[in-house]
Formats: sequence, C-alpha cells, structure tokens
Amino acid sequence: MAHTRDDSSLVANPSAIVGASGPVVLGTLSLRPDPSAEQMAIDSCLDAGAPLLFVNAVQLPPYPTTMMVGGLGAMVLPHEDDREAVVESAERIAALGIEVELIGLLTPRPVRGLLELAQERGAALIVFGPLLSKVGRIRMRRAARRIRREAGCLVWIAPDG
Repeated sequence: MAHTRDDSSLVANPSAIVGASGPVVLGTLSLRPDPSAEQMAIDSCLDAGAPLLFVNAVQLPPYPTTMMVGGLGAMVLPHEDDREAVVESAERIAALGIEVELIGLLTPRPVRGLLELAQERGAALIVFGPLLSKVGRIRMRRAARRIRREAGCLVWIAPDG
C-alpha cells in the first residue's frame, strides 16, 4: 500500500504566490506613457496581482547653482517632465484597483536609474514605453537596447522600440 504525505503545513514557494514575484515597473522618460505600454502594465498587474511602480525618469540638467538655491524641485519644471499627464495616468490605473506608486526619478542617467530602481525593488517585469512621438526613435531604440541587455527581469518594450 502506498503512503501519502501531507505537505499542507509546508510554506509555499514565494514565487508560486500570486503577486509575490515582484512589482511591475512602468517606465517612461519624462513623458506620459504610450497607451499600449500602459495597457500592458495594467493587464500584467491584474493577472499577477502585483503592485505597479510608475517611474517617470527625468534627466537632471547640470545646473549646480539652481540645485543649491532651489533644491531638486527647482531643477525641472512641471511642463518639462509632463507631470500632469503622468499623474492622470497613475490615477486612472489606481482607479482600477491596482496599487500604484508614482516615482519621479531625477537623475543624470535616466535609463540607468530606471534599471537600478527595478533591481532594488525586485521587479518581475519592466514595461518600458515612453510616447515615441515625443522621445524620438533613436533615443527610444538606444534606451530599449540597454534595458533589454541589462535588466534582471522580464522586459516588454512599447512598439517601435
């Protein structure tokens, strides 16, 4: 007669628990996200039960005097990083019941900052999708190539990236 063992008291593998694999990172470069990237991030969060880190990576201009006098808030004006549109997008996603953390990342190297943040937070997926019409094809392809090469998780790049 075969014996069975009851393993119900064992702790489940953390990667098998829905949402335990890490957050979804929706990354953009000082612009509102591409609609297809936003939809991909929403679908991924809903499917995995994961929270969303909405990262608006903004290139910090080299203005040391402005930094000393006005602080980080004076370095980039609201219209330069498309702040209102990014906040509206984050609110729209949060209205669907997804936990959203909006992060404005000011850094001299936005793509490197996005990758480091995703690694620190243990991201399961990076959805990279700045609005192509605003960011430019060459900058988008260069950033997408670096993200694909250096990310330690799954990556989804918006079309034409």
